[in-house]
Amino acid sequence: MARAIALSLENVLSGRGGPFGAVVVKDGEIIAEGVNRVTANNDPTAHAEVTAIREACKKLGTFELTDCDIYTSCEPCPMCLGAIYWARPASLYYGNNAADAARAGFDDSFIYDEIARPLASRKIPMNRMMPEKAMEAFQAWDAKRDKVSY
Repeated sequence: MARAIALSLENVLSGRGGPFGAVVVKDGEIIAEGVNRVTANNDPTAHAEVTAIREACKKLGTFELTDCDIYTSCEPCPMCLGAIYWARPASLYYGNNAADAARAGFDDSFIYDEIARPLASRKIPMNRMMPEKAMEAFQAWDAKRDKVSY
């Protein structure tokens, strides 16, 4: 946890990004680190947890981190939480909580509010198109015998 917190502070002081750091640990060793690079990379998905997960998966040659722990300087936002669940780590540890993040100007409550709303009531219009055509990919997936489930 100390390294994740140090990364978050270093990221702010260096001027390279926001106050977030994360590490992925396997067998007691840090195997990947990540910091917030949203503005540096012009990438809204470049949060510390996501960058650490990407690095860890690349290093381990897998899309699951079942034997790993993630340490992050702050309670994960909804996007990072989704990525963490998809990565399937053994556990997650965090420093600051969502209320602390909101006080620092990183308030994700509107996303949780949006998720709870019906599609037609969300701020970003969500319109279904071509479902029959889109279904072809799922049908091909269902028929695929050598697929890797995830």
